Amino acid sequence: MKVCEGQIGRVFVIRLEHGDVVPEAIERFAEEKGVSVGHVILLGGIGSFFYTGSVNIYLGIPPPQTPTLTFFIPQILWYALGVLVLSLITLMGFVFEPSFGWLVFAAMSGGAIMVSGYFIYQQFFLGPLFNISVIASAEIPINIGQMMVGLIIAIPLVRTIRRSMPSLKI
Repeated sequence: MKVCEGQIGRVFVIRLEHGDVVPEAIERFAEEKGVSVGHVILLGGIGSFFYTGSVNIYLGIPPPQTPTLTFFIPQILWYALGVLVLSLITLMGFVFEPSFGWLVFAAMSGGAIMVSGYFIYQQFFLGPLFNISVIASAEIPINIGQMMVGLIIAIPLVRTIRRSMPSLKI
């Protein structure tokens, strides 16, 4: 086994603005700050922001000068797909094991309340009260991810506790 110990030097948190291109913005920032080696963790609504808007498809060899097909992908599509997938997971839980379905339903309901609460707080309180520029809708995918992580951790934990301590009512 080979082991190498390291130390954390500088830590940066970068929030990109509308129109910033991810690789270019990070490379420009690294050059400005003299960062030669680093680790980047991307958080955000990848689907809802990078795959939303007008889409131009160029078909042909060589590609034509004008798009062959143009269509628009609305942002709501990604949220609707997320709700559909979570609903199908819950439905499958109810069909195959009702107690599992109720656990998923409870976690998703609580998560929906959490995501809604964060959105309302950021949109209507944080921004106006403290005069901070906040894009509350940009945080929704992160909060949904937080809900999913809680669901993934909590359900196996609850099931294990129920099996090991049947007298405990959870």
